Formats: sequence, structure tokens, C-alpha cells
Amino acid sequence: MRPDKTLSTLEFSAYRHYRVVHGIRIALGFVLTFMLVRLSHIPEGSWPLITLVVVMGPISVWGNVFPRAIQRIGGTIFGSLSGLVALRLELFSLPLMLVWCAVVMFACGYLTLGKRPYMALLIGITLGVVCGAPAGDMHTALWRGGDVILGSLLALLLTSIWPQKAYTHWRIKLSDSLLAMAKIYHAGFSPNLVEQPRLNKPLQQVLTDVVKMRALLEPASKETRIPKSVLEAIQTINRNMLCTLELQINAWWSSRESHLILLNAATLRRTQQMTENTFRALAEMLISGNGDKVAANSAELAEISHELRYLMVEYKSDSEVETPIHGYVWLSLELTRQLEKMTDLIRLAMRK
Repeated sequence: MRPDKTLSTLEFSAYRHYRVVHGIRIALGFVLTFMLVRLSHIPEGSWPLITLVVVMGPISVWGNVFPRAIQRIGGTIFGSLSGLVALRLELFSLPLMLVWCAVVMFACGYLTLGKRPYMALLIGITLGVVCGAPAGDMHTALWRGGDVILGSLLALLLTSIWPQKAYTHWRIKLSDSLLAMAKIYHAGFSPNLVEQPRLNKPLQQVLTDVVKMRALLEPASKETRIPKSVLEAIQTINRNMLCTLELQINAWWSSRESHLILLNAATLRRTQQMTENTFRALAEMLISGNGDKVAANSAELAEISHELRYLMVEYKSDSEVETPIHGYVWLSLELTRQLEKMTDLIRLAMRK
């Protein structure tokens, strides 16, 4: 897939409501599988339906489909063979069968907490399905094992049709995060306010959303071949920008004297406008794939950084206002540097 592909309106809307789309996919899969089972008169026909829901439910993004597919098919086959062995052992000795089942379930429980939880889960489920057949009834056991495999394959087939992409989810989530920070930035530094706005809840919500995005990094890297280190760096800078923004708002409102001085500094007002514009331009680029606005803002941000460094030495006469002013200007420089780095990394990722 092209990392810089423009997201269409339909695609954007579908990913906005990805839980609804996933629910519709499972519902259609269940109905189609039911019709197949009923029209084909497949024995033990409830097991393909059960397996479909168990296997299809956790599959949400394409970057996780192939690793999970191998685990699920392998777990189903191993579980079926283990169940057939258990039924065969039951003909000779029930205690021996129970020992065998205990060994298999021990392996299932051990692997569930490891790197292959889905394989382990299906080993246990398939063992229970197959060995639950009447003693010595290999015909029923074989049908149940085959039904479980059929359900797994149907689930994978249905998931592969117009699958959801973790990378697209990541682009939308990152865009939302940057837009939210732009709104917080606008509210925190509004010249029309006479006291500091209460922004703790919006800041905490953005931080929660940023943390949740980490789950998308690995499958997004698999889908696009973008190095995971690049996505990790974007994630880190995104979180750091939010922390810098919170500190900067506190410095802006730290005292009345420093606030009035900062409010009348033309360079700082220009910096604030360009910073907010850059937040919005980055958010737009993630959706449209067009980085022209970001390139123009990057050049102006670099110019503003030089002006801010000179501003650091401007206020030294009054010790009561020197510290908050220097703190705010330094945080402005830091946020500008982070935005420049974020711009470079996003453009690098979208060029891949």
C-alpha cells in the first residue's frame, strides 16, 4: 500500500466507525456460514459457527492477520489431532486419556501466556470440541475437527475481504491527536482570556489517546515496511509535545506581570500563530498525503527559532518576571524543535 495515499471520504468514514464495520463483517460472516452449513447438511454444523466467532472476533487490522492466521490454523490442526489421540486412548484406558488431555492443556495454558496465545487458545478449544464426542466415535470426532478447521478458514477468508489497515488507523489517530493539540494550544494562549483556562481534562484525553496508538505501531510497520523505529520516534515526539504544551501554558499564565509582557511581544504572537498552523497542517497532511503546507511552515518555523533565541536575552532587568519569560521562550523553542522533528519523521514515513 502507498503510505501517502489520500484517504477517501468513504474510507475515512469507515475507519471512523471501525467497530461498526467489524460488527457488520462478523454478522455477515455468521449468516453466510450458517447458510453454507444448512444447505450442505454438514454434520455437527454448530462448530463452524462457533469457531468463526472465536477466530474472527479478535482480528481487527490486516497487519495482524497473517501471524494470527498461522497460529490459528496450526492450533486447530494440533488440537484436532490431540483430540483424536485422546479418543483413541479412551478405548484402552480412561486414566491414560485424562493424563494425555492434562498434558495438552498444560501446554495450552503455558503457551497462552507466551508469544502465541491464539494458537494455544485454539489448541484447547479444538481438543475440547473433538474429545467431547462419544467414546470411540471417530466419525463424529473427525467431523468436529474438520468443522473447526472449516470455520477458521472461512473466518480468514472473510477477514481478508476489504481488511482494515493498522497504518490507516494510525494516520487518522495521529491526525486527531495533532488537531486536538492545536485546539488546546489555541485555547491556552488566547489573548481574549483574562485567566488561565481549565484544560486538564482535554490534555488527559489526548494523552490517553496517544498511549492507545502504540498498539497500532507494529502491525502498521508490517503493512507498509516502514521501520518500526520511525513510528516509535513519532510516538515519542507526539507524547513529548503534549508535555511541553502543558508546561508552556503554565508558564504563559504564571504571573500577571510576565503574562502582560509576553502578550505584547510580537515575535511570540507570530510564533504562536505559526505553531498552531503547523499542528493543523500536519494533521491535514496525514489525511490528504499532501505536504506542501507543511514544507512552507517548516521554513518559517526555522526562521522564528532564530528570533526566539535572541528574545531570550531581552528581559533581564526585572528578576521577578525574568524566570517565567525565559521559561516560556525556552519552551517555545523546544516545541518548535519538536514540530520540526515531527514534520521530518512524518514526511519520511509517508515517503516510504
